[in-house]
Amino acid sequence: MEIRKFIKELDEENLMNMIEAEGEEWECYTGEDVAEKYRKALNDSITYVAYQEGILCGYSRAIDDCGFYIYVCDLLVDKNHRGKNIGRKLMEHICSDYPDQTAYVMSDVDGYYKKQGYRREGSIFEVGRKPIEWVELEGKKSGTFST
Repeated sequence: MEIRKFIKELDEENLMNMIEAEGEEWECYTGEDVAEKYRKALNDSITYVAYQEGILCGYSRAIDDCGFYIYVCDLLVDKNHRGKNIGRKLMEHICSDYPDQTAYVMSDVDGYYKKQGYRREGSIFEVGRKPIEWVELEGKKSGTFST
């Protein structure tokens, strides 16, 4: 397995095809109105790619908070290559290359990171939408965005 920094000319099309193959969950990066923006983000971020026998099988994209922290925004392993510790190796590569900075993951698959033995640290909130309306569901408060 080869893990290295992303090279636009060599990796961009393969990577965008892999993301597109993930379907609806990853459409936020492949839609007509955002694909170019994401291509720029791949180039401007700390992006690593993982290849096995010449085939792109995973990638990670992170941002550096001016030397304070590393925030991992994206981690994806192709469906055909999951269960081979590729995601873990990509994360280890980030930590190895930035040993003096703590790495945090912005996750929507918490179970995966818990399974890897990573510790939950805080949470993430979306800012900029209309205020949340609180409703009672079976005696528990639940927030929904108002429209």
